Amino acid sequence: MMSTEHGVGVRLEGVVHLYHLPEAEVVALRGVDLDVDAGEIVALLGPSGSGKSTVLGLVAGILRPSAGRVLVGPHELNRLGARQVAALRGRTVGVVLQEPARNLLPYSTALDNVEFARAACPRRLRRKLPTAAQLLEVLGLGAVTRQVCGRLSGGEQQRVSIAVAVAAAPALLLADEPTSQLDAASRSAVVELLRDVRERVGSTVMMVTHDPAVAAALPRTVTIRDGRVGAEGHRGEEFAVVGRDGAVQLPPDVLDRFPAGTLLRVVRRGDVVEFRAAEPADPDEAPA
Repeated sequence: MMSTEHGVGVRLEGVVHLYHLPEAEVVALRGVDLDVDAGEIVALLGPSGSGKSTVLGLVAGILRPSAGRVLVGPHELNRLGARQVAALRGRTVGVVLQEPARNLLPYSTALDNVEFARAACPRRLRRKLPTAAQLLEVLGLGAVTRQVCGRLSGGEQQRVSIAVAVAAAPALLLADEPTSQLDAASRSAVVELLRDVRERVGSTVMMVTHDPAVAAALPRTVTIRDGRVGAEGHRGEEFAVVGRDGAVQLPPDVLDRFPAGTLLRVVRRGDVVEFRAAEPADPDEAPA
């Protein structure tokens, strides 16, 4: 597992996750394989219910996989007890949840929240980051630094929670829809701040987003479809991904032409692979 001076890598190997509901079991992930290098910034994309937030929850140690392995740096989360996972989150992983109030001390001011997080940051890293007041100013919150977080709007709380996560300089920063309640200018400020913390201290960043503009601003995207990694984007170009079991999810426009159940002939020409629709042979017809 790769590491930088500060950031840590992430690996998911054949990860399956089931949600046990009273009426049925729901399969959220169906064998996810994913590698994120230390210091990378990656956006997880996909429709609602595709499994994006489940991936983040597993990497954070909030959820446990039903099968497969989840590694953060050298640590296989499956093998850690609840206290060990909590300790790893405390010193290595920062999490920005979808409900921003869950990330904050509601009766403390925005500035106090960020200062509290910053106090836990190692001094050698703290010197590389903006001050608490500067972080809030970058996110357009200079006018509310002394206001109690419980009285801030949802969008303001969301931006404060991002400042709190960045102030701690985590080796791995996980953000679930961190721009969902923000306008275009605030979304851009958040993306730039996440890119900045990666550059300053080497943090690895994984972000779930529905926003194509946010995803387009990042160097790598991973699309989750039907509980599997369906595609990856690198600097604007999208690629299908071959899983460790050899499975490939075809892009939606290809599936429109070749729906499920279509027999495809795989034709290899050097490094080029073509898929061609094929009619099944008549079982009563003798081979030529």
